[in-house]
Amino acid sequence: MNDLVDHLVNVCDKKSFLAFFKALIRDREDTVSKGKINCNSPYTSEENGWENGTIESYLEAAVACTEDHGDETVLAEIASWRSFAQFLYVGKSYE
Repeated sequence: MNDLVDHLVNVCDKKSFLAFFKALIRDREDTVSKGKINCNSPYTSEENGWENGTIESYLEAAVACTEDHGDETVLAEIASWRSFAQFLYVGKSYE
């Protein structure tokens, strides 16, 4: 497994969730640093498997995947929806 997947499978609390999110950021930064961004091509993925090169397409894909697959792969009903929503919200304006 790679670093990002290792972090993903170990998420069990706030600390491990933030560690995963930091690993996700590093993974995206690595993609960008390699200069292999294909934001204009809907048919090829970017380095490290990134299919979505903008924040808009990334968030749209997260919603679509959750709606398409529901509880079976993405979000369980026992998740703290408000905590996750607050996490996404603070990212909007926090400097």
